Amino acid sequence: MRKNYVLFFLASLALTACGGKSDAPAPAASSSAAASASAASAAAANPAPLEDMVAFASGALVVQEPDAESVHAASWLLRGHYETEQNWEVQGAATNQAIVIELPERSLLKQLEFDTAMVVGGSAKDISVEVSDTSAKDGFAKIADVSLQDRVDNQTFPASAEVPGRWVRLNIKNGHAPDYLGLNRFRALGKRLSTTPFPNVSGTYMTRNGEMHIRQEGSSVVGCYQHHAGTLEGGIEGRVMKLTWHEKGQEHDQGSAFMTFSGDGQKSAGLFSYKGEDPNVGRFWTGVKRSGDVGTCPNWVGGIEQQMAKDLEESGRVRLYGINFDSDSDHLKDESRSTLDHVAAILKAHPQWTITIEGHTDSTAGAEHNQDLSERRANSVKQYLTQAGAAGDHLKTAGFGASRPLAENATALGRAQNRRVELAKQ
Repeated sequence: MRKNYVLFFLASLALTACGGKSDAPAPAASSSAAASASAASAAAANPAPLEDMVAFASGALVVQEPDAESVHAASWLLRGHYETEQNWEVQGAATNQAIVIELPERSLLKQLEFDTAMVVGGSAKDISVEVSDTSAKDGFAKIADVSLQDRVDNQTFPASAEVPGRWVRLNIKNGHAPDYLGLNRFRALGKRLSTTPFPNVSGTYMTRNGEMHIRQEGSSVVGCYQHHAGTLEGGIEGRVMKLTWHEKGQEHDQGSAFMTFSGDGQKSAGLFSYKGEDPNVGRFWTGVKRSGDVGTCPNWVGGIEQQMAKDLEESGRVRLYGINFDSDSDHLKDESRSTLDHVAAILKAHPQWTITIEGHTDSTAGAEHNQDLSERRANSVKQYLTQAGAAGDHLKTAGFGASRPLAENATALGRAQNRRVELAKQ
């Protein structure tokens, strides 16, 4: 991976009741009904917080760049509140530019936020924001007209219309400077209206790092790319693929990456960073699917199961990013079963191995809470593996809470990198 380049995109319940009038006294509510009513009342009093639906961490993707050539790609807008000197900017054609963002799910947007403080030449000014439920090209309806101040952050505007959809278009009409348009960040807070599975993205992609081969089995991923014979491994959480990469013989020989994919799985975009560096500082990594044929990688020894076994044998450790839990819970999500079944098969094939299952969390809660949660998650994995036939007396568990982060906890992408399960062979 090159250290200094900018890649351009080619391309995260209802209740019903009925009843009739009666002169007889109403029966006392059952404990379960009372509990349900109490839960509904609590939910109404504490609604779920709105999510930034156009953030990389949510799985958003820029699918249409402006007509004018950008100094920095529009993808820089999708970094939430994170501050860097990079921003989206164009020079020379400073009027009537459009950016289209594909949301991770069908969504309803409530609030729009713009940052312009770090723009160099002059901020974008008048912008029309539209949403489509049809496609990235058609069916757009306006949800806001905004007029931005020059070089001011956290400019907030309510959506003036409720238009559910999957695509957002920013129609940037003009700027504060005669020949310059720029934005630091764009955030669209709202709620998801759908939940769709991550598409199977196995195949070969053409990127600026040459061909990239990805093999996905359930929520686990392995792959490679041509640049410096790089290799990839990781898993899927929600609409984001979390990866670690390795390159032999390079000054910066390993790091992390995050990838999102268009709904049809044909375009990919993400960020990569070096070990110890905040993922949100990362450099862009984009690609277009060339073939559904996975191809081959020099490090592959078979399927994902064989790859995990090889890593445990050679390095004594494997990171399982395909293991996902409900939020703030030790309950395993169904998407984790495929990866855990591979692990169980490995352990049954190597009954002499003693394995420690390590749980790691992000730093969202306090240290004591995170420690307890990490221990319970490790125990949940052990319980699943023993029920799948692995020898329980050869499985140990350990929880580390947020004490061993792989990335900065200050960002959603960094926190996603830190939530993980690892296996260590004794």
